[in-house]
Amino acid sequence: MAIHDAGKADELAIGERKLLKLNGEKILLFRLESGYHAVQANCTHLMMPLKKGKLLDGKTLQCPIHRAEFDVASGEVIKWANFPPGIQALNIVRKEKCLKTYAVSVEDGQLSVEV
Repeated sequence: MAIHDAGKADELAIGERKLLKLNGEKILLFRLESGYHAVQANCTHLMMPLKKGKLLDGKTLQCPIHRAEFDVASGEVIKWANFPPGIQALNIVRKEKCLKTYAVSVEDGQLSVEV
């Protein structure tokens, strides 16, 4: 694993995110009430981009395509894909899978992500 510069800590307001490409991986970096968190940038359901997903309740990321929901801090699945009606049939073969998370650190106002 390697540590990568992710910009200045004050670039993001609480509730904001930015897309990073570090070590060949697309990563979403979030600033939440609980701090900075980084997760893979694609949904584990069908690998659709999460960049434009809704941030529900300040900590849950909802996929904009099939509405799977993930805890941004832990990557845990809160609710699996459930839209449009009928998508549940695909869920028989696409089992729930957490988002990959990355450690974020802040030192002297600088963000770093471990990839």
